[in-house]
Amino acid sequence: MKAIVWSKYHCPYCDQAKALLGQREIPFEEKKIGDGYTKEELLEEIPSARTVPQIIIDGELIGGFNELKQFLTKAA
Repeated sequence: MKAIVWSKYHCPYCDQAKALLGQREIPFEEKKIGDGYTKEELLEEIPSARTVPQIIIDGELIGGFNELKQFLTKAA
């Protein structure tokens, strides 16, 4: 299982999502807006994105932090 986390600075839900992935030992790549990535790049990859984090696991868009919690609960 591999995840991509689109995030930005000063985003508590982004930090919580990364912490949860770390606790579950799920490797992830962070794409941080303002640190090498732009909002436009996020929207190219995920046109429906309106908030961050946006989490993709194994190529499937999961959504934000709450959706990640639900996904991991089902996967456990």
